[in-house]
This record gives sequence, C-alpha cells and structure tokens, in this order.
Amino acid sequence: MIVLGIETSCDETGVAIYNTMPWENAQPASQGILGQALHSQIAMHRKYGGVVPELASRDHVRRVLPLLDESLAQSGLTLKDIDALAYTQGPGLAGALLVGSAFAKSLAQGLNLPSIGVHHLEGHLLSPLLGETAPQFPFIALLVSGGHTQLMKVSGVGRYELLGETLDDAAGEAFDKTAKLLGLDYPGGTAISKLAEKGRSGQFDLPRPMLHSGDLDFSFSGLKTAVLNQVKKFQEKNISEVAQFHADLARAFVESLVAVLVSKSEKALKQTGCKHLVLAGGVGANLQLRAALNEKATKNGFEVHYPPLDLCTDNGVMIAFAGALRLLVANNGSTTSGAFDIKPRWDLQSNNLI
Repeated sequence: MIVLGIETSCDETGVAIYNTMPWENAQPASQGILGQALHSQIAMHRKYGGVVPELASRDHVRRVLPLLDESLAQSGLTLKDIDALAYTQGPGLAGALLVGSAFAKSLAQGLNLPSIGVHHLEGHLLSPLLGETAPQFPFIALLVSGGHTQLMKVSGVGRYELLGETLDDAAGEAFDKTAKLLGLDYPGGTAISKLAEKGRSGQFDLPRPMLHSGDLDFSFSGLKTAVLNQVKKFQEKNISEVAQFHADLARAFVESLVAVLVSKSEKALKQTGCKHLVLAGGVGANLQLRAALNEKATKNGFEVHYPPLDLCTDNGVMIAFAGALRLLVANNGSTTSGAFDIKPRWDLQSNNLI
C-alpha cells in the first residue's frame, strides 16, 4: 500500500510518499520512504519573532502542490499509483490545518481513494520507528514538540496512555521565550543550544521546576522567569561582557531543562517497567538532551531511540507513515466526504484504537 502524506499543522509544509511493503516484510521501515519534500517558513516568520497564522496558511496554499510534484518525481510514481491519503487533522493552527485537509480530501475524492486524518503528535511519536534501531512495544515516549511536552506509554499503534504533561509553558516555548530574552532569533531551540556550547557550567543556579514533584508533569514557566530575572540583574550592573553572560545563562538554562526531562523520563521507565525510551518532536534534535539521555541509558540499562534528524521537525513522512500504520492495523480509512474536518485542539488518547 502506497500512502501520500500531507503535513500543514504550523509552519512547515510537508509532502511524502510511503510504501508499507518494507514494514510488512519486517525490513527497515525507512526503506518505505519513496519520496519527500519539505518547505520551512522559518525565514518568513523570523521577522515577527514567531508564527503568524494567516501568513502560515497562505504559504501552505502556495507550497503544497509544487511539493507534491517534487515528491512524485523523486518516487517515479504518478497519482494513479497512490492507494490512500493521510493528512494532519490536528492539533495545530486552524487555518493551516484546513489547507492540508482541503487539499488531501479533495485529491482523495477526485481519485476515489480512502483518506485518513492523523494526529500530529502520533506522527512524531511513531517516527523513531523509522530510525536505524526501532524501539519495541511497549515503550515510553517523551514528546517535545512546539507547545507540547508529554510522557506517553505506547503499547502499540493507536494504544497510548498519558503519564504526564506540561502544566504551563512547554519545553519548546521555554526555548523560544528564553532566546528572545537573550536577543536571539526565532526559533529559539537551535539558537539557544548553539550558544550554550560556548557557555561555562555552574555560573548560574537556575531552578529545575517540578524535579521532585513526585509525578510526571512538567512546568517551565518558572525557569523562563528565572532567566528574565538574571537578565534584569545583569542590565542593572551595566557590565560590558554581554556575549559571555548570554552564553553562560544559555548553558544554565539548557542544563536545567535537560535535567528535568531526563529525570522524569527515567521515572516513567521505572514506574512502567519499560526498557525502551523514544524521544520525538522538534526538541528531540537537541544535542545536549540526546547526550544526557544516552549517558543515562548506558548507566541504567535502558535503550533510547530517536527519529532520523531530518524527521525531528514537522514533515510529511511521519504523517504518511502514521497513516499507513493505522490503515494496516485497524483498516479504518474512510472514503472522503465533503467536510474538511480538523481538530485544532485534540487529545491523543481520545484517538486510541482500543
């Protein structure tokens, strides 16, 4: 089965074509990627310091058809070879989701093919299955994508249990807000991580929120506020060494955030008895977080899995892949109706198959 995936939840337009045959034959799942194309809107939104929903939606309209043509050219296929369509149904920006839903459902109706709406976080959660070493079910997933920071127990495709989530700012939001405080460009994750590499450890004692809360929930608004307080103190002193101050503060911020994510992930593994941990989502590309998880995995005897680096950001491959797995497991694709059903707010557990 060949599935065309469309991703337009926020500020990346992704299109990909996935063949389920390698998965069915127990070969590396990544061999099923026949073609993919991605356009990022980061340059367009950077001047505004964040995503502008109306601009994002209009850009998806401009990009999706050329990206489809590019993906088809890579695969050597035509639309007649497609068996089903998958699209991001939510969560995300309403206007952006409507673009992908309208495009995918119209195309499916015109080709008389089934279509399936995919939960954006499920795409991220399953994407490590496309990595070099795929995790075994059940596993714990640390999802750190945009406005989401969650720990999930994954017992199989469509079988998800929420163990903990952020109570306010997610990790990605904390990165972006801290980057802005330090005068760095949007998006903040990459900029903060690069700056932190130049910083000295131990220069600031920043809080590690909810590290000992006894549960698996997160909170990062206090960490962001602590950074703001340090910036204000520095400005009052009128010290000239701004670059080193920023680097040291970025280092302290990253170390605090990583310590919380790693500690909560370890606790989730112990509570559930799982031996496999998956890191997925945009922050999953953070090298400091990966290094800390790898160190803990070696020390404590669990395995940690990541998606390929180019699949950490939003992309069409993860949507095509997740849609294909759902179609295989539950055979729940539906013929396209005229309604462009989107879910800007959508609880992943409510989309369970069992």
